[in-house]
Amino acid sequence: MIRTVLVDDENNSIKVLQKLLQEYCPQVTVVGTADGVETGADVILFVRPDLVILDIEMAQGNAFDLLNQLQPLSFQVIFVTAFDNYALRAFKYSAVDYLLKPVNIRDLCTAVERVSDKFEEKSVIGRMTALLQNLSGVQQLDQKVAIPTLNGFLFITLREIIRLEAKASYTVIYLTNKEEIIATRSIKDYEDLLPEAFFCRIHSSHIINMQKIQKYQKGRGGYVTMEDNSTIEVASRRRDEFMQRLLK
Repeated sequence: MIRTVLVDDENNSIKVLQKLLQEYCPQVTVVGTADGVETGADVILFVRPDLVILDIEMAQGNAFDLLNQLQPLSFQVIFVTAFDNYALRAFKYSAVDYLLKPVNIRDLCTAVERVSDKFEEKSVIGRMTALLQNLSGVQQLDQKVAIPTLNGFLFITLREIIRLEAKASYTVIYLTNKEEIIATRSIKDYEDLLPEAFFCRIHSSHIINMQKIQKYQKGRGGYVTMEDNSTIEVASRRRDEFMQRLLK
């Protein structure tokens, strides 16, 4: 059995989750509930669960405030949130199971199955530690980013991204395997999210991975040729910043 604690400041949400888990996830046993960061920490430390299903935004603090109190982590986490845009920021690079409210039964069952598949404690500690390090600003190309699409979320490493291009309110992400992902977020969101150590916005419509540049051609602002053989103009007003980054 997967001994589970539910943490959410909305009592009705806890009741709904308890009912869904009882009916559709027989491998889960709810051994405790809490309504916030402090009570959550107390309950988790007392019962030492295998799994915590945790709301991201609560009245007093958030999920990451709670997790930071409980290092090193010996349990798995499923995040729950009503804010997909917040989830994008929260899961900036690490692939951790999470659900959007209202909770879909199929998604819940799938998440619990993933928990069952990843039940080894060493794997749990490593994955959750990576999450908290990412949220603290550790920026490595092997870290993952959650990409929201029309059909759900895809998880890709930063190393796979060659460039991003704005298409109206969407963003097309071009990968090293020649796949193109249409993300349901604006390019400004990705400018804010992607680490400046590796990514640079060179035009109002383009962000590039500085590690994937093949050559730079001079001009008013200039042009870069990327690993996928695309040629992209560098906006003249962004040239100085780009050249500083290029020549570091």
